[in-house]
Amino acid sequence: MHYAYILCSSSHPESRYCGSTSDLKKRLAVHNAGGNVSTRAHRPWKLAWYAGFPSEKTALDFEKYLKPASGKAFARKRLIPDPPQ
Repeated sequence: MHYAYILCSSSHPESRYCGSTSDLKKRLAVHNAGGNVSTRAHRPWKLAWYAGFPSEKTALDFEKYLKPASGKAFARKRLIPDPPQ
């Protein structure tokens, strides 16, 4: 199983990050340990949303959909409307 996910920063609730992985727990630990340059500045992160996909390609395609402005708008409207508290 492969996953697309959205993280929300605990220290900066307006900051979100989307990605994909086959191991959510390990990937979240990497983000919170500072192992990703893109997420290092807004640690700690919490998992706000995820979805499982049968193939890596499908998960990557959905991640790519979430990254531009239209995907971010979709995520704000349908997946995580308000920053989690």
